Amino acid sequence: MVVREIVSGIDAVGVIDWHRVSFDDLMDLPEGTTYNAYIVRGSEKTALIDTVELGFEEEYITNLIRAKVDSVDYIVANHAEQDHSGALPMLLELFPTAKVITTEKGKELLLLLLLVDEDRIQVVKDRDSLSLGDKTMVFYSMPWVHWPETMVTWVPEDRVLFSCDLFGSHLAASPLFSDNSCRLQQEGKRYYASIMQPFRSKVREYIDIVESLSPAIIAPSHGPVHNNPAWILSQYREWSAEEGKNLVVIPFVSMHDSTRMMVQCLVDALIERGIEVRPYDLGIASTSMIAMDLLDATTIVVGTPTVLFGPHPKAAHIAFLANLLKPKARYLSVIGSFAWGGKTVQALADMMPKLTAEIIEPVYVKGKPGEQEFAAVRKLADEIYKRHQDNNLV
Repeated sequence: MVVREIVSGIDAVGVIDWHRVSFDDLMDLPEGTTYNAYIVRGSEKTALIDTVELGFEEEYITNLIRAKVDSVDYIVANHAEQDHSGALPMLLELFPTAKVITTEKGKELLLLLLLVDEDRIQVVKDRDSLSLGDKTMVFYSMPWVHWPETMVTWVPEDRVLFSCDLFGSHLAASPLFSDNSCRLQQEGKRYYASIMQPFRSKVREYIDIVESLSPAIIAPSHGPVHNNPAWILSQYREWSAEEGKNLVVIPFVSMHDSTRMMVQCLVDALIERGIEVRPYDLGIASTSMIAMDLLDATTIVVGTPTVLFGPHPKAAHIAFLANLLKPKARYLSVIGSFAWGGKTVQALADMMPKLTAEIIEPVYVKGKPGEQEFAAVRKLADEIYKRHQDNNLV
């Protein structure tokens, strides 16, 4: 990545990771990612905003050389996670008088994760500021987007907000600024769904703060810089709303086609009733795509056979994930079949205690489904339709 000017005195010096395919071995990254970092040069002092992932230090340092950075007064650690702070120990060696600026919780995590010298860290509180001369950095504490120590950095003179993970996207792209394209919208939503979804009430609170600042530019730690902040703010308003859409998501797995037959029956019945439906075969489905649709779903139906005494492991995995993401779905059900025993329905319910959704009577049958069982599936579609109708979704 080359050095590029955002506004006078503020440059982007991060790194593009074109070929990364997953994050935390959990979220797939079909479009790669970026590790954004920035320089803010005031008339008296210079600050770096964030660093880069371990393994990309050489490219990052090369960019600092290209940018003719010969001294640094502050290194702002908005977030301690290693994709933001991985190069911090090397920077502290290169700039031995620089101070790390972070929150109290950020200090705790940097000491734990990177073994940073405690004397090099300067803790700031919410709304504290530091002068760089003709530019000022103001720090806003915004915990739980998506770690407890996160803050954002505001430069009021240029109306530039360095928003850390908030408003980011895992998208490797050569343009510096956002094009508000369908591609960016999808990757921004995938990103939000996978890491921000559990904290949507906090996100709504922080959107209000950001809008009150009226930023001209939002510079996140991943993906393009937003020089039209209204677009990404409107997307976040929609994604973080508590109201779902007329959508049923059906993650399913089937060993001998019985569950698959029931899923197909339910899909057809929902379509006939004017309900949008997204079935996901867990043998091939992208976890992050499921997470994206969980943002909008009012109803989730898990399809699974019984394996020995409980749900298929792939169904158990998606139930565990849904429990972590805490989607806004109001209704939940289970369909599937078993041969000789097990407590699959109860086991799945026990895996999702954080979901406050109403349980609609499951359709769990013994053996291959026949007309009586398919009639029960269509009745389930009627029950889902009634609830969506009650919520003015159809």
